Amino acid sequence: MWPPMWQAGALFLSTFVLEDAAAIGAGLLLAAGVLAWPLAFGACFLGIWAGDAGLYGLARLIGRTWFERTLLRRFSGRVEQSERWFAARGDSILVFSRLLPGARLPTYLAAGFLRLPLNRFLLITGVASLVWTVFVLVATQYLGTRLLVWLGPWRKTGLVLVLGIALALVAIRLIKKLVTADSVLRLRTWLERWKHWEFWPAWIFYPPVVLYCLWLAIKYRGLRLPTAANPGIFSGGIVGESKMATLQALMETSPSFTSEAELLEGATPQERWDSLRKICRQRSIDYPFILKPDVGQRGVGVKLVRSEEQALVYLKQSRAPLIVQRYAQGPQEVGVFYYRFPHEPQGHIFAITEKLFPVINGDGRSTISELIWADSRARFMASKYIQRLNGRADEVLAAGQSVRLVEAGNHAQGCIFKNGIRFCTPALAECIDSISNKIPGFYIGRFDIRYSTDEDLEAGRNFKIIELNGAASEATSIYDARNSVFEAYRTLFRQWDLVFAIGAANRRHGSAPTKFVAIWQKWREYSRHAATYPAAD
Repeated sequence: MWPPMWQAGALFLSTFVLEDAAAIGAGLLLAAGVLAWPLAFGACFLGIWAGDAGLYGLARLIGRTWFERTLLRRFSGRVEQSERWFAARGDSILVFSRLLPGARLPTYLAAGFLRLPLNRFLLITGVASLVWTVFVLVATQYLGTRLLVWLGPWRKTGLVLVLGIALALVAIRLIKKLVTADSVLRLRTWLERWKHWEFWPAWIFYPPVVLYCLWLAIKYRGLRLPTAANPGIFSGGIVGESKMATLQALMETSPSFTSEAELLEGATPQERWDSLRKICRQRSIDYPFILKPDVGQRGVGVKLVRSEEQALVYLKQSRAPLIVQRYAQGPQEVGVFYYRFPHEPQGHIFAITEKLFPVINGDGRSTISELIWADSRARFMASKYIQRLNGRADEVLAAGQSVRLVEAGNHAQGCIFKNGIRFCTPALAECIDSISNKIPGFYIGRFDIRYSTDEDLEAGRNFKIIELNGAASEATSIYDARNSVFEAYRTLFRQWDLVFAIGAANRRHGSAPTKFVAIWQKWREYSRHAATYPAAD
């Protein structure tokens, strides 16, 4: 048998897992006379009270801070109402939750998130925990003593048996709660996700690319050379560049190929609403249209706005500079990665990405969430898709009814990418080269293009450029699921070699790379604004 202090320590730690089971175990140890009351009570009471305080602190210090830094803060008004409601009724709720199994966890988290005063929380939960601990210990000791008397000479063996059965029952109950068909599917999806490199997090996928760029910095003698790859774009398009600036250049030089856009004016939501209405009226832009940040990455904040209500919500949520853009119906979309050296009269198409927008089809029985999780690929992006459904996850789709899961042609938002180099015809290459040569200071980057038919795209006609990204953009055809991770790295290494080489060539022609201070300031500014962007469509 363990020393009493070890037993008390084990009971203390056990309360963080299952506090009632720990208290029952302490009561049985009291009945057997192997643990003193002060140790049993102190271990259980302090463990339970500390666990309660831990839940409160977790929600208040981490949960609330996270809430206020994310897109959810647009619900701050409702949270403030909840705070006032909980402040008026919190005492009785905290006491009642101690008596109702399963109610403590959500109640204590809510108390922390809704900022119930700490001293008030500790006082109420402390008294409740004290009374509850004494009750459980006394009741268990009384019943346990009667049981041990009945067991007679087998009391020690019986005690171990009873404890073993109790722990086994608790374990079985816990496993039943945790291991459900839904949880198994999510675990299997999480494990399978690691088999598909296209879904790897950036901190795992990009280190080899970073190391290769460091080698290129030595090779071309300049770590900042990528910022000189496109002298006509801030930082070459590495970070902080204005989307409106590149769209403006496109509208001036190739208006027939550009989806027109304009930057909203004004500092307040009302002023920007007035500006939005004025722009839509002057340019004859009707719903739906696109609202998106002037500075953004990976499709963050891109919204297909279908009503005045949606537009007003966006304007109230974010004070970042925003662009309104005519919606290019498409429905097809590609990303064309282009490059040209300063001394070359003609450029080259490096890669083309065909973008597919996933759709789920209803069966009259399953919810949207269930359909997403049942899809062999969509389930890998389930959290992203469900986030943007605005509460429709539990909606049952009728048979034949469909829902498009993403509007933004971005892999990070759940769009499917395929290698589309098959579209690269001489006519398309000539058209893209002609458009690119007219843009001052542009040499390498990716055009995002919407079009109606493959024939139009291959002929270099009837398409609309919705965005032009600079040196930091990728040849996103690498995300084709048929590519190996080694093929992806090979393509990215070639791409970044081009970026550094073009930057070096522009430096020789007098273009100065952007200073690190300016890049850092733009990154900080972008990060501050990005926290206010809504979930992308």
